[in-house]
Amino acid sequence: MTTIETNRRQESDVSGVQASPALTASLQRVLVDLIELHLQGKQAHWNVVGTNFRDLHLQLDELVDVARTGSDTVAERLRALDAVPDGRSDTVAAATSLPRFPAYEINTTEAVDLITTRVYATVDTMRDVHDGVDAEDPTTADILHQLIDGLEKLAWLIKSENRKV
Repeated sequence: MTTIETNRRQESDVSGVQASPALTASLQRVLVDLIELHLQGKQAHWNVVGTNFRDLHLQLDELVDVARTGSDTVAERLRALDAVPDGRSDTVAAATSLPRFPAYEINTTEAVDLITTRVYATVDTMRDVHDGVDAEDPTTADILHQLIDGLEKLAWLIKSENRKV
């Protein structure tokens, strides 16, 4: 009688990937900054005035959409890795690295500078955690790559509103 060799694993040998505490903490840092970027983008969107108002108003909505979608992607990735994301407002306010946003009406020139700084602060967080994330989970690092690419493109488009040649 011939025995057929098999590569089948036992069910007990199969499990999903689980985020380490370090990976969870890194993604939590990204999550709170994306949520804060979303909120600050909306604050700017509501209170911007001045030259090129409509264009900037619409660009800010694009940024808000990217930040909101990005935060959802990061939170869902945390859940896929059996970690628990924390997007509560008190957590975001306590943990974000973004500078505070003014609570007053702002002109378009100031809004461009303020928002561009906050986009780059969010990207800085992603770049800061990237190598550790990549070492543990290259799939999650790919998500960071996509977010960085999208946010840097938006920063370029927004900051070009103030560029003079």
